[in-house]
Amino acid sequence: MNLAIVIATKDSEKIYNAMRLANVAVKKGDEVSVFMLGEAVLYQEAGTEQFDVMAQVEQFTGDFYL
Repeated sequence: MNLAIVIATKDSEKIYNAMRLANVAVKKGDEVSVFMLGEAVLYQEAGTEQFDVMAQVEQFTGDFYL
């Protein structure tokens, strides 16, 4: 299955959960593309101790677009 995820927020919990979904889909063999739009392009600053956004982004092996 092909999956496209569009993230357009800087909310750390939402980015974290979207990237978790993307990582699970890739592990199941799906082709996944993640698009960061608007405030989401600042995802590197969005992480918190509870929601480690960068760990999820670094784990992602699909297509990633800013």
